[in-house]
Amino acid sequence: MTSRKTTAEPVEEGSVDEGAPWMRGLHADAGYLLYRLGLRSGQLFNAALQRSGLRLRHYALLRYLATVEGAAQRELSQELGYDPSAIVGLVDDLERLGFVERRPAPDDRRRRIVALAPAGHDFLRDSDEVARGVTDELLAPLGPQEREMLHVLLSRVAHTDGG
Repeated sequence: MTSRKTTAEPVEEGSVDEGAPWMRGLHADAGYLLYRLGLRSGQLFNAALQRSGLRLRHYALLRYLATVEGAAQRELSQELGYDPSAIVGLVDDLERLGFVERRPAPDDRRRRIVALAPAGHDFLRDSDEVARGVTDELLAPLGPQEREMLHVLLSRVAHTDGG
């Protein structure tokens, strides 16, 4: 078996040779680039949250709860696009930390909702700077107008239902 080298620089084991012809083809695909950016964003965000013991999925759930008076776990699953079984674990984690509370629903006391607790509000306030730092690191190559344009375009794509 022969090995082809596509760049003058040695490639570390486990890293990707960005100059390889097959990589150039992938980099021409916007979907793949969005995928790569999403992975990088998740890695940076999770690393920034590591001290708190939380991950991006926890943060997203808290962020959603900050916009509503409370939500059923089914609603959290639908709105965030997470598997219902994952929601149970995330809510359990956040409840143990005192960031959320399970309460009776105001319209039907037999039903339970998840609501943001005061400690969850505090965590979100304190973590907003972390989120801005991750975004700044991700978008460092872009100027302010480019960042704004990227946000507008990504929002348009993200809020299209595909239909």
